[in-house]
Amino acid sequence: MCRHGCEAGEVDLLDEDLPAGRHAPDPPLARVATAGRRDLLEPRVPGSVRSLRVQALDEGHPITASDDLSGGVPRRAVSVPLLAHGRLYGVLLAVRTGAPFTHRETTTMHYAARLAAVHIGHARRRARARGTALDLRRTLPAGSGHPHPNLDVATRFLPVGGGAAAGGDWCETVRLRFGRTLLVAGDVMGNGLEAAVDMNAYRSMLRYVAAAGPSPHQVLCRLDDAAAGDGARRPATCLLVRVDPVRGTAVLSSAGHLPPVVFAGDGTARLLPLPVGPPLGAGVGGYEAVTHALAPGDALLMFTDGLVERRGVDIDAALGRLTALTPPAGADLRHLLDRVLTALETHSAEDDVAVLAARISPGAGVRAPGNGAEDVAEGAGEGAPETTGTVGA
Repeated sequence: MCRHGCEAGEVDLLDEDLPAGRHAPDPPLARVATAGRRDLLEPRVPGSVRSLRVQALDEGHPITASDDLSGGVPRRAVSVPLLAHGRLYGVLLAVRTGAPFTHRETTTMHYAARLAAVHIGHARRRARARGTALDLRRTLPAGSGHPHPNLDVATRFLPVGGGAAAGGDWCETVRLRFGRTLLVAGDVMGNGLEAAVDMNAYRSMLRYVAAAGPSPHQVLCRLDDAAAGDGARRPATCLLVRVDPVRGTAVLSSAGHLPPVVFAGDGTARLLPLPVGPPLGAGVGGYEAVTHALAPGDALLMFTDGLVERRGVDIDAALGRLTALTPPAGADLRHLLDRVLTALETHSAEDDVAVLAARISPGAGVRAPGNGAEDVAEGAGEGAPETTGTVGA
């Protein structure tokens, strides 16, 4: 703007936006930006320029023009309140020497100030929503839950940097009977406070349903029914993996979620194949479960799509980068997560990233896996039956 009509300019903001016309006699304005000749912005006598800023707020005029004759060279000044949708955010001040500002110039400044106020208001509302969402996330149960000691677990949650607010991504564990642990990765569609609230609701429902001990595909069926019955609930993807360290098995079921990766003890990695049902909230069910064996030393990695999805990058190529990693055999799970997050450049992620790694603890008493008959019997009567498979087959 200083190139078009003024020689110096600055923006002063209030600490908090206020209703128009309601502020203290001497509001706390903070200078946040300047341009042009800074000497023209400094007062020549006490209050000579400060009064312009306050005057724009006090009088409520859209534009306040003034001449400062206290120095050798007259200064022409225009102050415009940053006002939009009945909220006051601060003041725009423009100063020059020479001729007074024309009507066209002041009209342009008024338009620029109003446009700036709209964007400042949007940014502040988004920042407040993000802060509330993060506060809500901190009030939730501990991120990794409380797995049985026969299972080692590590988790990471990385809110996306920049503009997007923290939302509905989560990973956790739920302790079950008979030494088993349910691993969970979920992602509520959308971002912001609403997604965080729905994520909390899904987590609460999941913990309640899973406590009764149904198979993972049955848990998803019940969550889907509950979410579909609540018309205000956002859809969500979810991956459940029930690990039985004694049997050395994992029972998996997916509601529209990306499959997990297993890093084997020999340094190889692969995606676990499993049937994928619709996202939770669709109300159509159709979830299936599959059983895979977990060998000693295998590390299971679950994640939300922020880990691999990048604009302009094919998802299969991104997943290929993940499975191409070769962490050292038996690497500590926290180091494994650090390596994955670094290799996939999560600093440039466009969405929140939640990851969970799990490995059966040494000495957990793993015995040869059966044919899954106990799990099928336990899950009979609801949803599709479980099938069996073997990691690396």
